[in-house]
Amino acid sequence: MTTNTVADVAVASLHAMGVGTLADFRSLYTDDAINREALAEPPDARGTGPDALFATAAWLRTAFSDLSWEVHEVVQEGDLVVIHSTMSGRQTGPFVSFTPDAKVAVAFPPRGRTFSVTQTHWMRTKGDRVSEHWANRDDLGMSQQLGWNPATPLYLCRMLLASRRERSKAARA
Repeated sequence: MTTNTVADVAVASLHAMGVGTLADFRSLYTDDAINREALAEPPDARGTGPDALFATAAWLRTAFSDLSWEVHEVVQEGDLVVIHSTMSGRQTGPFVSFTPDAKVAVAFPPRGRTFSVTQTHWMRTKGDRVSEHWANRDDLGMSQQLGWNPATPLYLCRMLLASRRERSKAARA
């Protein structure tokens, strides 16, 4: 990935979530990089550094195919980069949310639906790499587009079964 400015690095790190390799993440994130949004993510995404951020990408890619971000605006002030974007994709796998103590909270089984929601990503940089990330997302809009909310009685049953399945997998791991 070719980058020229800190803003380019931040934008590249966002696009890497959809298609980047672990090598890409290692070139884009500092060894102590932190994702402030990882509290509802799997345990391996809660650490620091490129491997933890790549685990976030793997978690998203497990649930969503055709995952991409359209960048609308980028603002840089010193070591802070803000990106206004639209995230889109199609849910083809279960989306699993986790509790603060890293247990499976709920699993949303796939329905094959697409979504497109706006997000604002804030990234702090050190040198020529991203060291910190946090975001504002339209999670309600996404859940409505994917049919999670309001859930039909049948979908609630599917969620219950998917959540049990994911908890069983986590217990065996």
